[in-house]
Amino acid sequence: MNTVRILAVDDHEMTALGYKYILEDADFTDFNVKVEIATSFEKGKSNIENSKRAIPYDVILLDIQLFSPESKDPRTGIDLGIVARAEVPNSKVVFMSSYSDNYRINNIFKTVNPDGYMVKSEIDELSLKTMVETIVKNSPYYTASALSAIRRRMSTDIVIDEQDQKILYHLSQGIHTRDIAPLIGSANTTVEARKRQLKALFDVKNGNDLALINEAKTRGFL
Repeated sequence: MNTVRILAVDDHEMTALGYKYILEDADFTDFNVKVEIATSFEKGKSNIENSKRAIPYDVILLDIQLFSPESKDPRTGIDLGIVARAEVPNSKVVFMSSYSDNYRINNIFKTVNPDGYMVKSEIDELSLKTMVETIVKNSPYYTASALSAIRRRMSTDIVIDEQDQKILYHLSQGIHTRDIAPLIGSANTTVEARKRQLKALFDVKNGNDLALINEAKTRGFL
């Protein structure tokens, strides 16, 4: 039988080992599964780059947050996804994350365009097995929350640029308009002007910031 080679990258070793034990013990019809684990960004990056010179992984499972909240290191699993796309383009990339918000999921799809996305709270033995079976057949796999985020975004004809998206995100985090400007490298007047344009675009011209945030969430932008 063929062997499907999987790399699981997660800074929590027990999580990565859980994927390994479940998938290697699962009963697949047409193949066996071999899972390697990496518990740090550097180890994951090294494994991906080394696989390019040997046998590329069939599937790469990536957590998003690979450093403790206290760490100042800005690198994430998204950066590893970009590395994987560049170094081993034939490897399937699946994100395994606790993040289920539309903003983050849609940003990942714009940046990496992964083959799958699983929200950790929706992962169980059956969904893990189904994900592998689906991915190796060249079909995408998403858990319910991820699929909902994708569908909501696809259902709107509104298009905004990255700066507008960042403004919406920071507003949704409770950051005041005057404090957003340095976060996105713009002047306060630019942020105010963009916010007025966003309110017009989302048809909340006379609404406050909360109304704008709620409408952006309804349309799948947050």
